[in-house]
Amino acid sequence: MAFQIGENVGRYRIVEQLGQGGMATVYKAYHAELDRYVALKVLHPAFLEEASFLARFQREARVVAKLEHPNIVPIYDYAEHEGRPYLVMKFIEGETLKVRLGRGSIDASEVVRIVEAVGAALSYAHRRGILHRDIKPSNVLLGKDGQIYLADFGLARIAQSGESTLTSDMIVGTPQYISPEQAMGKKDLDEGTDIYSFGVMLYELIVGRVPFNADTPFSIIHDHIYSPLPLPSQLNVDIPPEVERVLLKALAKERSDRYRDVDALVTAFLEAWKEGSPIAARPPAPEATTPVPVSEPTPTAVQTAPAARPAEAPPSAASAPPPPASAETVTAALAAARVRKVPWMWIAVAVLVFLCCLVTFLALRGNRQAVPGRGLSTPVFQEGLSPLATSEVAELLATAVGRVEQNPDDPYAHLQLATVYLEAGKPERAEETLNQALEVGGQNEPFLWDACREMEIRQTWLLAARACVQGAEVHREVSIDLSPDLKTLLFSTLYRAAPDPALEEFLPIGRLLLLDEMIAHVVKARHQLYAGDPNGALQTLESALQRWPDRPEVQLVEAEFLVRTDNAGQAFQVLDELQNRPDVPEWILQEVRHIRETIP
Repeated sequence: MAFQIGENVGRYRIVEQLGQGGMATVYKAYHAELDRYVALKVLHPAFLEEASFLARFQREARVVAKLEHPNIVPIYDYAEHEGRPYLVMKFIEGETLKVRLGRGSIDASEVVRIVEAVGAALSYAHRRGILHRDIKPSNVLLGKDGQIYLADFGLARIAQSGESTLTSDMIVGTPQYISPEQAMGKKDLDEGTDIYSFGVMLYELIVGRVPFNADTPFSIIHDHIYSPLPLPSQLNVDIPPEVERVLLKALAKERSDRYRDVDALVTAFLEAWKEGSPIAARPPAPEATTPVPVSEPTPTAVQTAPAARPAEAPPSAASAPPPPASAETVTAALAAARVRKVPWMWIAVAVLVFLCCLVTFLALRGNRQAVPGRGLSTPVFQEGLSPLATSEVAELLATAVGRVEQNPDDPYAHLQLATVYLEAGKPERAEETLNQALEVGGQNEPFLWDACREMEIRQTWLLAARACVQGAEVHREVSIDLSPDLKTLLFSTLYRAAPDPALEEFLPIGRLLLLDEMIAHVVKARHQLYAGDPNGALQTLESALQRWPDRPEVQLVEAEFLVRTDNAGQAFQVLDELQNRPDVPEWILQEVRHIRETIP
């Protein structure tokens, strides 16, 4: 059971929930005897699946509680309440470095203070044999009193020390900041791992972006292992050569090529920073690809729990082909189309491109087998990998298969293999492997939500929805209400999976009704609409409008229904209302914009 606002947990009264992630939930609590606020970091019940966890939790909590340093968030206490272990930490009023970077540039003196504080905290912990394993801006806290803290030593240490499926490197490390050896799942981690992650954070501070970012966590991890580091001076011409050399050494692929310890890195950086022309740290630079900060949700307070959050997914109304338009609709669209003159050169180019595509299509036609529906539109090739797959993908596929063979009971191993199959152009195998992951994951709620996010990132909507639904069903065993973030994830994936022809086979509406009647009606109406049953969709939609007339999800499917039944004027009225409402989630606004673009 989740702790409730106002509940007494030992000597602490819960005041508010600050954040929730895959491994922990963080609460602000009040200690009456000492008259002070604290932060309670409550580890997820799934950790208790491992019989030895409580004993290990107590042992490791004693170790991290001994970290007494002015730049480390102190742990005051550790205990358990109704079988749930928790840490009691200092409550820091302020903001994270991640939030600070989002507001704009940081001046040179502030960069120095941050580097000195984080470096001092890491050096102190390393001398006592403790690694952090998850250095990133969201774990650096900037207090209102000017003090700088490094947070979450306890969680990283405790989570990493066991063999539970929850302690996979996929959770402890964040893709954008993970070291190559940590990304490869090596167990012999040392100070070099923290030095690399610290180097990534320095790179972001100075350059204005992380060195590697991509559409998927898999691609980011791949780049950390194999891709050359983008030269900082090519991204920010103001970076002095002395500073660039420090970043290149800190981010060397081989641990032996990095600085021998954190003190050496900090010393080299500060000397280079003073010798070179001081520059202000840049605000986050726009990326060419969609960022995927898997385990960094937007914090509600500085003690937010580490978790994966989904990347902003593009609208999915086109994820399944709509029913053929009527002749009248086609005629109207053609009549409204503008006739433009096209220069002959562009016509020639277009013809050439078309011929190239036709030749490629004919060459591949005999070698592939299309997979119908199920949210996966990539062709499956009968022999070997997709022609688009590189030798590196083949190598990663072999590694992922080996990890499953060595750890058949680890759902994250199966999930990683499923994502590699998607990268390799084998969606049918990806679906089979995800099924195995969901079966092995069973009642592991954090894993189920992670699986949902991984599939959502890849826009495999039905697979994402299946994982989300299973996660919601497990959650209902301990609490009826989902957090707002998880409810948004569940609703958005279900809405986008609705047009899939295989929806009823894998997610029958009756199953959805047990979770949420409103979204079940919305999904059913949209599924009927795309299945060519407008009368059934109208009947379901009318029922939903009678019961939930003000829900934006219901209004969204109403607008889509109006568009597809040639009532664009009424559709615009509904869409305008949605856009002007302050309580509409971002994913619905994305769908609104997409629907507007489809209206002739």
